[in-house]
Amino acid sequence: MSAAGGFRVTALGAEHADQVLEIYRLGIDEGDSTFETTAPAWEQFDAAKLPRHRYVALDACGRVLGWIAASAVSDRCAYAGVVEHSVYVHPAARGRGVGAALLRQLIASTEAAGIWTIQSGVFPENTASLALHRRAGFRVVGTRERLGRLHGVWRDVVLIERRSPTV
Repeated sequence: MSAAGGFRVTALGAEHADQVLEIYRLGIDEGDSTFETTAPAWEQFDAAKLPRHRYVALDACGRVLGWIAASAVSDRCAYAGVVEHSVYVHPAARGRGVGAALLRQLIASTEAAGIWTIQSGVFPENTASLALHRRAGFRVVGTRERLGRLHGVWRDVVLIERRSPTV
């Protein structure tokens, strides 16, 4: 799997763990990506993500520029075709199409697997993420006001989703 911009997209594996978790930590530290305050251990991360729906963008030297991964939203049969995803791009790699390429790959893999909805929650302050997702065909479902507290501050979360036109 390849993309323009001097990087390629491939399956996320254990060999990428340290770099993936570092990019996650950088996103956490910025304060507008997640309610998490620390990155999990690789074992927790690995267990929580669907193996067939997680990817990394690698530069020519094999460095991870960004990652995307999906998790099941429920174990109930009715939700078999719904996943929640996260996408993170290293700050130094932003603006190069990494996030868009990762989203395209996730959309392709989920549609091939019969998944009809990809959803996520995004802080409204994360305007770059909202714009990226809008360009990839996601729509805003609504805003969950004061959904949770981060560092003592109530935060809203914009619920976004992409419904497959083919599944």
